[in-house]
Amino acid sequence: MIQVQTRMVVTDNTGAKIAQVIKIPGAYNPHYAHIGQIVKVAIKDSTPDAKAKKGTMALAVIVRSVKGVCRENGLKVSFSDNACVLVKADKTPVGTRVFGPIAREVKEKGFNKIASLAAEVL
Repeated sequence: MIQVQTRMVVTDNTGAKIAQVIKIPGAYNPHYAHIGQIVKVAIKDSTPDAKAKKGTMALAVIVRSVKGVCRENGLKVSFSDNACVLVKADKTPVGTRVFGPIAREVKEKGFNKIASLAAEVL
């Protein structure tokens, strides 16, 4: 579960390194966000020549969570870090590469382009 003020690793090549959740829009429970959900983030750290500059706001989709997700078959998938990918308003990624594995729930929620760019879908 991701909540407001959670810091996450940005796992794409936009140049942003760390993002902090500032809003969870359109959620059934506005206190927590889960894998595959869009959140509004503030970029806290980035490289000097980044597309996403430090101090700007952006939309991001959560692709990994330490809490994980329970699937219908009883399997629980959890990761070692909280991670997100920056997206545009039409659910397409800002970057052209996605690093590390992502959960299958991201593809099931309509982020097919992110799933195709990822190295591994678990």
